[in-house]
Amino acid sequence: MPGDDLPGGERLQKILARVGYGSRRVCEDLIAEGRVTVNGEAADLGRRVDVEVDKVAVDGVAVGVQPGLVHYLLNKPRGVVTTADDPQGRPTVVELVPDEPRVFPVGRLDVDTEGLLLLTNDGDLTHRLTHPSFGVEKEYLAEVDGTPSRAALRRLREGVELDDGVTSPAKVALTPPHLLSITIHEGRNRQVRRMCEAVGHPVQRLVRTRIGPLAERSLAPGDWRVLTGDEVRALEEAVARGADPDEE
Repeated sequence: MPGDDLPGGERLQKILARVGYGSRRVCEDLIAEGRVTVNGEAADLGRRVDVEVDKVAVDGVAVGVQPGLVHYLLNKPRGVVTTADDPQGRPTVVELVPDEPRVFPVGRLDVDTEGLLLLTNDGDLTHRLTHPSFGVEKEYLAEVDGTPSRAALRRLREGVELDDGVTSPAKVALTPPHLLSITIHEGRNRQVRRMCEAVGHPVQRLVRTRIGPLAERSLAPGDWRVLTGDEVRALEEAVARGADPDEE
């Protein structure tokens, strides 16, 4: 539409359509219904937005509006380092996805852990996904030594004393004899491994199977795919649901 990119920013309905909220007509309806805010204030039709500065939300859920954002979901193989550059020359997760645009991992999986990892150039979403105050769930399958007792499972669920404090309550289920499903919403270093070791059952193999609403079983180790617009919005909604306004 002529005039959309005039000084003063892009039209809000154009931006929302670009990031997947539907046609411009649908996005105009969202704005007219008062469901869209810019910097915390209800937006009017015709509102222009500086995508580098302004904060846009739909139904209270923050929306990434900068152009060129990409979001990859990778099935990280064992032996690959979660970093952009490894001084020891080991393979890195960044080498498994396209070179451009440059992306970075959201949080980390240690070198021996496999499974789902997000990579993106969306710094705002990364911050919200990794900040403890937002509490997005991560689910793991852990193959451990021995068979955890009921008491050990209860400790894992209620909180385990680690050297950096007691862990928050976790969801834990045992598939006998050695397989644990563990869901946490913290992001401490090697947390699941340390929790299991603390209750006497060191981890032999660890796989992350879910990040918030994202669970993907069809990706082979080392494969990746682009998140759909619906999946990105589901992540943003998961962050919004878990947000603790008193902690950020």
